[in-house]
Amino acid sequence: MEPEQPSTDTEQESLHEEAHLPPPSLWPIGFAIGIVVVLVGLIIDPLLISSIGAAIAIVFGILWARDATRELRAEPITVEPERRETVEVEETTTADQQGLADAPVTRSVFLEGATLGLGAVIGGLIVVPVAGFAALPSFLGQTVHKVDLGPIANFPLGKWFITTFISDPAEGEVSRQTAFVRNNGPVANPQKPSEQVPSFTIISNHCVHLGCPVQANGPTGLKYTGTASFKEHTANGPVEFESVIPAGYGCPCHGGQYDPEGNRIAGPPVRALNRFSFEVVHGRLILGAPYSVSHVVNTGAQAQIYKYKEANAGNHVDGPEQWFYPLQPPQNQ
Repeated sequence: MEPEQPSTDTEQESLHEEAHLPPPSLWPIGFAIGIVVVLVGLIIDPLLISSIGAAIAIVFGILWARDATRELRAEPITVEPERRETVEVEETTTADQQGLADAPVTRSVFLEGATLGLGAVIGGLIVVPVAGFAALPSFLGQTVHKVDLGPIANFPLGKWFITTFISDPAEGEVSRQTAFVRNNGPVANPQKPSEQVPSFTIISNHCVHLGCPVQANGPTGLKYTGTASFKEHTANGPVEFESVIPAGYGCPCHGGQYDPEGNRIAGPPVRALNRFSFEVVHGRLILGAPYSVSHVVNTGAQAQIYKYKEANAGNHVDGPEQWFYPLQPPQNQ
């Protein structure tokens, strides 16, 4: 019987590569998910969500690195060449073949891991700063401008006014806004029932469908309301007041309709009209930050307002639908 021929260099290298192929790993997928969470967090919540994403990326990155360097940290795996019975076979085992068998990691595996790791570092260095500069300005430096609407004596009890004002004097006319204001009269202070505090209804005229300016559905002016229009000069500039008797509010863009308290009654809007917070300082009505409202129960001083953080037009603020809308950057008012 003829002796078996020694295996070629190519065959031995193929066997060695198969013995050292790394098993499938989920660590790169976890690392990628962490990077995605970081980038999404820069838009939604940089402090909380981005921190969670960074923690995920770090944990899975460490596990990935440990998995990729397992053979470097453990005892080298020795692949014994197939023994032959003849002396000629052992003599044909070259020094290069013996060194290849003793090597713990092949060059191709090392280059693959190094390339992936370097690519991940470069991608992070490029993407994270760009995403940060693009997203963070929307969350930083946003301020709420308080607006002086004048003395509360300008607002007769129970009367509605279409009030037009400049929210930011530095911006000028481009910051002009409109609100529907009604003096509800004094009410008991919830914290001190023995005291009386003023109550005002201040409704934004921005339709919560797409932001178009809604209009009062009712007559305006002295002839119908018994109250003349007037103008007040305040620290924010001129404030204009026009008396009105609103049967509700309507949007001329897409037909959205609201009742006098701002509740949605018809059309595409998804909730009630936004409202403004307020305070009375030295007898003057000061407009504060706007907020969103899902709906209002009762009217005037007895109104129960279901209040939420200000949301963009078209966004639900309650119910399961709100889960489909991400957090929005604060708006400059």
